[in-house]
Amino acid sequence: MRSRSVTERSSWRARLLAWSFAGLVSLGAVEAPQASAEFVRGLWPQAEARGVSRKAFEASFAGYKPLPEVMALTRKQPEFSSLVSDYIGKRVTDAQAAKGRAMRAEWNQTLSGAAQRYGVQPEVVLAIWGMETNFGGFMGGNNTIHALATLTEGGYRADFFRDELLTALRIVSDGHVSPASMVGSWAGAMGHTQFMPSSFMRYAVDYNGDGRKDIWNSVPDALGSTANYLKAFGWRPGETWGYEVRLPQGFNFGAARQTDRAPLSQWQAMGITRASGKPFPRATDPGRLYLPAGAAGPAFLLLPNFDVIKRYNNSDSYALAVGHLADRIIGTGGFATPWPRDYALSKAQRAELQALLGRAGFDVGKPDGVIGPKTRAAVLAYQSRAGLPADGYISGRLLEALKR
Repeated sequence: MRSRSVTERSSWRARLLAWSFAGLVSLGAVEAPQASAEFVRGLWPQAEARGVSRKAFEASFAGYKPLPEVMALTRKQPEFSSLVSDYIGKRVTDAQAAKGRAMRAEWNQTLSGAAQRYGVQPEVVLAIWGMETNFGGFMGGNNTIHALATLTEGGYRADFFRDELLTALRIVSDGHVSPASMVGSWAGAMGHTQFMPSSFMRYAVDYNGDGRKDIWNSVPDALGSTANYLKAFGWRPGETWGYEVRLPQGFNFGAARQTDRAPLSQWQAMGITRASGKPFPRATDPGRLYLPAGAAGPAFLLLPNFDVIKRYNNSDSYALAVGHLADRIIGTGGFATPWPRDYALSKAQRAELQALLGRAGFDVGKPDGVIGPKTRAAVLAYQSRAGLPADGYISGRLLEALKR
């Protein structure tokens, strides 16, 4: 992705291009825009203060030019996420579960040892590995330092990405990886299980004992680091992420909305049972109800470990996909309740839904496509008046009902 052009005229840049991480290997000549050269020069004092060696700094910025494709991705992030069913359906498949089981067999010694050391079940670590890079199949194609520099220089969350950039430079300087081998996503997530540089510094481990924390080339280091990360954020050994459940006929959604997290015994008292028909192992475990497709789709009681998974990616869809893939690797089947046929709403469609609610006599304020408390209250009131389950779920099905 990095282009090379005419001979560099700046003596500082010439020196920068002359060093490889191993030293004394010429990397060729590249001319960077003046603004980028100024950016790199201005970054050095901060890197030096972080303990980065000059040699590692110059090797890391060899050939640096801002990556236009990285900045383009900051402008193309989805405005409104896809349906949870679509998200999971693309990521948790029979083939992916089978591959996870094959990887469990191949890396059994590492996974078993990590489970003993950190208390995290092998299938959860495997599921994160599968979700993040397809079990190492694709770890990202960007030079991490150049991608982070592009984001910082481009002013996109500059303070955050500057700190990650300086941390990445320190990782190189400490000898864990060469600049050329430090590859990852456009946003700087790296290695088999996609650690940001700051997470690497806090939670990466030298699991194989070779003196380096290598999440790019050492599967044991990557898997051990992932288990250590989850443990650090409060993983509860011996517990799962949650349960698919069934709601009784006439379920009181209003009472459920008033209940944030409660012992499973309290949810049982409201008529909720496991979809598998089995009892809950511990009625005292705290859980919260999650209806990712509203009352018509699968329902879940989520346990504390679900929120630990979200520390990896703060998304309910992501954490549910990880939990479900872990279950599939263990050998369970798909969801007991099928996902309803539905579609996510664009901003324009959300504004249309608000306008229809307004015409029906419900106060939503100005239809702007932004779902806030007024819109939620209006949806609940409409559902109650129309004799629909008052789950507050907003989607294509609700829009079509309002059109009728």
